[in-house]
Amino acid sequence: MDALDIKLNEVYAGRVVRKDLVQQVKKGTNVPTFVLEFLLAKYCASNDQDEITAGIEATIEYLSRHYVRPDESNKAQSTVQQRGTHKFVDKVHVRHVEKEKRHWAAMENFNSQRIAINQKFYKDNDRLLEGGLWAEVTVGYNEVEDDNYAFYVEDMRPIQLSRFDVDRYLAGREEFTRDQWLDIVLRSVGLEPTKLSPRLKLHFIARLLPLVEPNYNFIELGPRGTGKSYFFSEFSPYATLVSGGQATKATLFYNNARGKVGLVGFWDAVAFDEVAGIKIKDQDAIQIMKDYMANGRFSRGVEVIANASMVFVGNIDESIHQLVNSTEHDLFQPLPAALDLAVMDRFYCYLPGWEIPKNSSAYLTGAYGFITDYLAEAFHYVFKQTNRYEYVNSHIRLGDAVEGRDEKAIKKTVAAFLKILHPGKPPAPQELEEYVAYAVEARRRVKEQMNKRKPDDEFARINLSYFRADGSEVVVYCPESKDAPATQSPARRSLDTGTGRPVPQQAVEYQIPAQPKPAPSSQSAPAQSPVPEAEPRTELREQHFTILYGDTGYTYDSLIGPYLVGAKTIAIEDPYIRAPHQIANFVRFCETVSKCPSVRQITLVTSYDEQTNPAELKERLEELKQSLIEVDIVLDIRINENLHDREIRLDNGWVIKLGRGLDIYQKPDSWYVIGASDFSLRKCLETKVDIFLPAA
Repeated sequence: MDALDIKLNEVYAGRVVRKDLVQQVKKGTNVPTFVLEFLLAKYCASNDQDEITAGIEATIEYLSRHYVRPDESNKAQSTVQQRGTHKFVDKVHVRHVEKEKRHWAAMENFNSQRIAINQKFYKDNDRLLEGGLWAEVTVGYNEVEDDNYAFYVEDMRPIQLSRFDVDRYLAGREEFTRDQWLDIVLRSVGLEPTKLSPRLKLHFIARLLPLVEPNYNFIELGPRGTGKSYFFSEFSPYATLVSGGQATKATLFYNNARGKVGLVGFWDAVAFDEVAGIKIKDQDAIQIMKDYMANGRFSRGVEVIANASMVFVGNIDESIHQLVNSTEHDLFQPLPAALDLAVMDRFYCYLPGWEIPKNSSAYLTGAYGFITDYLAEAFHYVFKQTNRYEYVNSHIRLGDAVEGRDEKAIKKTVAAFLKILHPGKPPAPQELEEYVAYAVEARRRVKEQMNKRKPDDEFARINLSYFRADGSEVVVYCPESKDAPATQSPARRSLDTGTGRPVPQQAVEYQIPAQPKPAPSSQSAPAQSPVPEAEPRTELREQHFTILYGDTGYTYDSLIGPYLVGAKTIAIEDPYIRAPHQIANFVRFCETVSKCPSVRQITLVTSYDEQTNPAELKERLEELKQSLIEVDIVLDIRINENLHDREIRLDNGWVIKLGRGLDIYQKPDSWYVIGASDFSLRKCLETKVDIFLPAA
């Protein structure tokens, strides 16, 4: 141990762990870091090497008995059945099933979605209901044959501290200098500070800012393999990572059907991984996001106030040098079109991920650091209980170019640095100036890119500055763009009235190729002639299809999708939604419907015969119903045993008569042939489809 290790162990005895031990154990498991450190702190709380070795063996042995890999779920369930009870380390979710008027727990690796759970567990831990949490769970086996569940939660212990002693934390901080404390925080996240420059140290601390400052909007774009998502997936149990897919207003903000606040109400930070792949189908979600990022509140029939920070991380594949020297491209290039200038203007800090080194064992520490869970609890405390904005507001002075949102962004960034590095007493003047300079640069990076995109001078005041204690003014530049004329003095654009698109007024010094655009749908225009965004939609007309046996090229998207525009409710009558492949067809149909942002309700009227297992049918449709709620669509299921007709009625007037209902596809001979997963290549059964507007 070095001098800092010795002092850290003295001041925070029982709250630290050797970080290289985590790497030794983690190589063989896919367990989050804070889970491993929970166990290592339990078994390796010693400086004696023999005891540490024994503790590592005990941790590995504990994981072998209680941690279940996903492919071992069947064995784990059998173990509970044979023994009566067994303890597992797993991630637990709880969902409310409306029709049954009760809650069910689900365990990810145990692979059971229907585990009975007492309300005391999810009342004490709200995050079980949104996103789930890791815990030591004792699962019992239910011997009662009449009950509709096999397992129940007998006991549960969340893997986090039961009580955080803030006074001890703050008193201990005063035993260290600022630089020592900065190194301790970096070692706590697994990095060796002696291998990092002062600027890199601040970059890594900046990744933690959303975990300590409420409603902090943060973005990091850079190369792959630099650990951008680690801080939000494994470092803190109070952060959640949304990995791609659709980001809906029901999931993120408020679910009207369930009357529940979304992720922003349950987490300190909500991070979007691979931000370029985010799909936001509903413009309402973007508007709500803008409102929330601006002031931490939004309205969806009810006024909701939440504190979660918004984090966006993603990859940049192009050369940074080319981007800053291009008049056509900027450092926000990877963002989807839905994240427009209004969203960008709400970013408080743009971390230059291209300056972060690739993950390497050379940067990992073998020294002591805080148990991850302990530091996460400290950050959660300062997130909830402290406010350093007023201190910052009264101790720094910014230049005239700093406008309203710039000022808020800079001051919140400085306040977040103080919460991490100076949770108790104030910083020295030179330390405060260091944070201010970093915060101004982080905001300037945002403003420079918006200035390149905007054809007027709305964001032209990019020379953000601050005043030192001696009264001198300092203009802060971003290193990557300081000498790039295309960024510092971007070409203004005039509007071409023919296309409505901005045209540069000067030549481009450096150019990079634009990202290839996806080929347009064959139904909207030929491949060589993309349809301009402003082109009016083709008027819909009545159609009558005769699909022959063996035909291909028909999907619910192509047959029904165009007629969903403007529809809010859909009623589908099909008596044959019972067999697994028929339910799968209905799921495909619902996927088509979910792409239409106006649809809010689907009513399915179906039936079953004596060969149908009603309980199994109900369970499968209930799963679909719950998943549709996540995209803000309510599924109403009705049973009519006398049903014979097959049709779809849309509240925009269109009626779709289906000769065979949704069951229009042949079952493939193998699941390893063309058409097995792409239904446009799947062979059809013979049927007729009529799409018409009923006579008035």
